[in-house]
Amino acid sequence: MLNINEIMDIIPQRPPFLMIDKVEEYTPGESCIAYKNVCINEPYFVGHFPGNPIMPGVLIVEALAQTGAVAILSMEENKGKNALFGGIDKLRFKKSVLPGDVLKLEVKIIKKKGPIGVGEAIATVDGKVVTKGELTFAIV
Repeated sequence: MLNINEIMDIIPQRPPFLMIDKVEEYTPGESCIAYKNVCINEPYFVGHFPGNPIMPGVLIVEALAQTGAVAILSMEENKGKNALFGGIDKLRFKKSVLPGDVLKLEVKIIKKKGPIGVGEAIATVDGKVVTKGELTFAIV
């Protein structure tokens, strides 16, 4: 398991844009399982949406990308580098994420060729799929 400080040792994102709170398990270059505790005091809930707070889908995707980045950037040859979006494919949103939810984020790296790769990403709340798709990344 990785705590927040250990996560920040691997990926460059920092609050308020750090979207994962802890890592349950990871295998460098292969996979990562992380969690985001969705709190009502998140700054985006002020405007998304007043009286009906819903976590923006793009931030769920960002949380998944950061989870995949832990898997990729924890590889010895990628330490100190960054993982950028190269594409998003087959992504679907199936359920809203609300304050109080614990978002489970799972990314499995399914392709790697040089600095480019693809991760199969799935986010769940209480075992129900929230978001699922493929994220393409580039290591820079």
